[in-house]
Amino acid sequence: MPVQNDFLCRLKMKSIILFVLFTISFVVCEQYTDKYDNINIDEILANRRLLLPYLKCILDKGPCTAEGRELKVHIKDGMQTACAKCTDFQRQHARKVVKHVRENEKPLWVELLQKYDPKNEYQETYEKFLNAKD
Repeated sequence: MPVQNDFLCRLKMKSIILFVLFTISFVVCEQYTDKYDNINIDEILANRRLLLPYLKCILDKGPCTAEGRELKVHIKDGMQTACAKCTDFQRQHARKVVKHVRENEKPLWVELLQKYDPKNEYQETYEKFLNAKD
């Protein structure tokens, strides 16, 4: 019986190790959905009438499209983690959008910061991300 018990113990241990590795790999590989990565950011930024509804959505001041809801769900996490779960498209365009909003929609930028980082806890993280060239 001790040999069978030893075998079962090893089998359980291997199962636990595999489960932990699987869980870690899932967490490490987690990315935001790329479902909306085909959105034309330049068109939205060039047309304030298209841009404002997105900004109002993430500020809880207006209705949200599916894309706006997705952004709203992840915006704080993106600020906190320097967009670690973003796709390459999302990283590139997040920088473009923030630059545009900072330069052209300053009052809304201030509102966004007050809503998503009221204590400036993540400023160093997202500023470093925004200034990166990757």
